[in-house]
Amino acid sequence: MQKSIVISAEPKETRVAILEDRELVELLVERPDERRIVGDIYKGKINAVLPGMQAAFVEIGLAKTAFLHASDLFNSMSDDIDLDEDEAKSDGTNGEGGSRYRPQRRRPRRDQVPRIEDHLQKGQEVVVQVTKEPISTKGPRVSQQVSLPGRYLVFMPGADHVGVSRKIPSRDERVRLKRILREIKPEGGGVIARTAGEGRSKKEFREDLNFLLKMWKKTERRAVSAPAPALVHREMSLATGLIRDLLTEDVDEVIVDSPEVHREIRLYLESVSPNLVDRVRPYKGKLPLFDAFRVEPEIEKLFERKVWLKHGGYIVIDQAEALVAIDVNTGRFVGKRNQEDTISKTNLEAAREISRQLRLRDIGGIIVLDFIDMESEANKKAVLEELRRNLKRDRSRTKTFAVSELGLVEMTRQRERPSLLHYYSDDCPTCDGLGKILSLQSVSLKLERTLTRIGVNTQEKQIELRVSPEMAQYLFAETSERLARLEKKFKFEIDLRDDPRLRRSEIRVIFPRTNEDVTERFRP
Repeated sequence: MQKSIVISAEPKETRVAILEDRELVELLVERPDERRIVGDIYKGKINAVLPGMQAAFVEIGLAKTAFLHASDLFNSMSDDIDLDEDEAKSDGTNGEGGSRYRPQRRRPRRDQVPRIEDHLQKGQEVVVQVTKEPISTKGPRVSQQVSLPGRYLVFMPGADHVGVSRKIPSRDERVRLKRILREIKPEGGGVIARTAGEGRSKKEFREDLNFLLKMWKKTERRAVSAPAPALVHREMSLATGLIRDLLTEDVDEVIVDSPEVHREIRLYLESVSPNLVDRVRPYKGKLPLFDAFRVEPEIEKLFERKVWLKHGGYIVIDQAEALVAIDVNTGRFVGKRNQEDTISKTNLEAAREISRQLRLRDIGGIIVLDFIDMESEANKKAVLEELRRNLKRDRSRTKTFAVSELGLVEMTRQRERPSLLHYYSDDCPTCDGLGKILSLQSVSLKLERTLTRIGVNTQEKQIELRVSPEMAQYLFAETSERLARLEKKFKFEIDLRDDPRLRRSEIRVIFPRTNEDVTERFRP
């Protein structure tokens, strides 16, 4: 399988696309004013301790107060660590930006969780790490159990554990790695070998650990001197954090369209993985990077409820507050043999596409799949196995249950931040949040990409843009400088006009020279 990482870094938005055999399977997005915070470490102050919930609320300087459960107290730290590692997730992140990796300690039994009122009190200052982004009305979730991911290992201050990723299957290699980690493990800290550490030397692990130890000492110094609430450690940027976590030997290429980001990534790799530097290449094409890799059209489809399958069937994805429901239909697919065979083939194809869409849209929480009813138990089992097999590629933890008596498959997917649908959209003022529309910033960025396509593909000197009055006001106030740079770059003039008949997300492009509406011609 060919695996590519494509990074498009614009002033107002950085987007990272992960492709498998040239098919988009993951999209990570970060904007300067909406930076993802998973992995960030804060010095906070306890606002309230709630014994009835065995939780505390922590003021860390963000818009919403953070939530700290008793099972995430430093005193509840256990050496029983699940190394099923969704380690390479980046946010962004994001990350959800930077790494979203955390060693997954198995939750202690309820009778083993320390009583939170015995360890925390109102006004107390604590150091916590963000483990989950704010979602909907909920604030971020935080933990006192800090973990710092490096290139080859993870350092956990205060733990006393040596572990190896389960994604390293060789028993001999696991024994070798554990021996190395025991030799270099510092006092008062645990270490876990990451998947990228397979085959690495003791020297490489020690250098990685020394870097993390320096980082932690610097974080501790800031935590001592800074008045709460304060950010004392910020995760890497989206692009660099993702390279740290994702760029392994199975990645064939990394393409970057920003000279600054390309330089940043190369400098990082030269210090930790010089053998992979040559896989990172700058993009030299004239077309926008995501257009060249056919990523932009896939992004345009991200928010459609209906997703068509190759043979004519389709799935419908409905995202609600409590859960996500996905329905499977045969659609135009009529098959060749019999009804059961047609249904089985549609369900198998849907199982593959559902696993891709969950990754691509970053859908988490409780998910209910309504496959088409099948009579054969063997077919039911085959569909469930196909779903689970494809979900193994997902870096978020998933759990899938057997087909229920109602013919439904229930599953969960780790959720650390809002899905891409919520990230890209605002609540619609017309329907009071029942539906979704693109945000003003998303529409403006879409418009700028349209202008870039026009500049690359035509010699037009005059371009008339018609947008809604709301959009026109936003463009004049927020993006006039960026539009002026595009005019200068492509040597054309933009005539921006408001049209009350257009909705926020609608853009009309007119060539005054021919009075031709060319909107459809320059869609991605």
